[in-house]
Amino acid sequence: MLDTTMTTQLQAYLEKLTKPVELIATLDDSKQSAEIRELLVQIAGLSDKVSFLEQNDRAERKPSFLITNPGSEQGPRFAGSPLGHEFTSLVLALLQTGGHPSKEAQQLLTQVRELDTELNFETYYSLSCHNCPDVVQALNLMAILNPNIKHTAIDGAVFQNEISERNIMGVPAVFLNGQPFGQGRLTLAEIVSKVDVEADKKAAAALNSREAYDVLIVGSGPAGAAAAIYSARKGIRTGLMGERFGGQVLDTVDIENYISIPKTEGARLAGALKAHVDDYSVDVIDSQSATRLIPAPVEGGLHQIETASGAVLKARSLILATGARWRNMNVPGEDQYRTRGVTYCPHCDGPLFKGKRVAVIGGGNSGVEAAIDLAGIVEHVTLLEFAAEMKADRVLQDKVRSLSNVNIILNAQTTEVRGDGEKLTGMDYQDRISGDIHHLSVAGIFVQIGLLPNTNWLEGVIERNRMGEILIDAKCESSLKGVFAAGDCTTVPYKQIIIASGEGAKASLSAFDYLIRTR
Repeated sequence: MLDTTMTTQLQAYLEKLTKPVELIATLDDSKQSAEIRELLVQIAGLSDKVSFLEQNDRAERKPSFLITNPGSEQGPRFAGSPLGHEFTSLVLALLQTGGHPSKEAQQLLTQVRELDTELNFETYYSLSCHNCPDVVQALNLMAILNPNIKHTAIDGAVFQNEISERNIMGVPAVFLNGQPFGQGRLTLAEIVSKVDVEADKKAAAALNSREAYDVLIVGSGPAGAAAAIYSARKGIRTGLMGERFGGQVLDTVDIENYISIPKTEGARLAGALKAHVDDYSVDVIDSQSATRLIPAPVEGGLHQIETASGAVLKARSLILATGARWRNMNVPGEDQYRTRGVTYCPHCDGPLFKGKRVAVIGGGNSGVEAAIDLAGIVEHVTLLEFAAEMKADRVLQDKVRSLSNVNIILNAQTTEVRGDGEKLTGMDYQDRISGDIHHLSVAGIFVQIGLLPNTNWLEGVIERNRMGEILIDAKCESSLKGVFAAGDCTTVPYKQIIIASGEGAKASLSAFDYLIRTR
């Protein structure tokens, strides 16, 4: 099951175990069960602290296996394959069950341990989903830390009957005590805040006690991370606040144009950014979003940022690096069928539409790449582009046109998403030349029509253009003294990771220059 490289890496990790781990499998005569048995036997053979036990009446789902300690019933369970993007989740579950400490903040880990409610989580994932591991790993950790919490990570490709019964159209899909709990990427802090009714109050109280920063960076993507590193290197008090570390990078699969790194994945790059920031004295504030900016009463005074949790953070200077989000179609039915057929991540959700007909909206690079990827999974792809021609690179256009199961429609304006009340069944579009309305019967719609800056919370405070982008000068300064901005939320052209990183560094240097001139 594991190749030589994976085996060597896993064996090295297992040397970090400080207490015994037991793998208890529930299997049947299927091919999938045989593969799981082979995998678990192989893992147990790599360390004398890991044992394998087969108890086929232990759980309803077959194949599945529990990761626990001898004599215990506590721990995470995998139903189906833990390979692909979930291999890291498997390794972490083994390590943490075996006593290796988590890198999460101690305050958050204590909060998990103190939860006194019975919580039974189920997460549906696909092996190609790059968003799923974060959710699986967070819930696995909760199941390891607290005996009141159970978590089963379920491979949707193996348990397709459950995918159909629960009308799951996107992964990761999380259920709590049998009811829908969350869709898409969730951090440990976000999950805890949803199940701990006092979480926001506790978070706000902790944040309100923080001293004022010299520079507070709002947004923890590439621009925010670069700004934090450059600021910390200047020896000034630096805070970095964001909803999820990595931002849009986490939604990117392959990255091949970040200079000096020939190829990497979004999640891996985000992890490297976090590790680099952690090397410096930066006060990182996770899972917090800004809702209001209150300008300093006088130049050189303290700006204030209000958060969704009700906290107020103060700083002599600010760097806004809030990035962007997927643009919606804004047509009837889109909101109703979001996560029930309308999706924005072909890599995550594509496998759920295997053998079905789908549509891709958008003829730029993202849309054409999505159509190419999906063509290898689904029965048929219809690519719809609003303009008279596609905007994607020529090499991508040539590739997509060569695929027999992809149909391209130009001058097509989506007018409505249709469904049966439970799931999406199709869509309508208008021919922009003839004006005729056409219907497509599809099971999924993948929206790839660009990004919108996350700047609505700055209305009336900071000058923005008609697209909502923050207006900045050559030094990344906004219309408000002491407030700088960087990355995809600004007017800087070409929304690229490497450009955002450079802009973050520039904004930090500009903020430092401002600080030394206003002391």
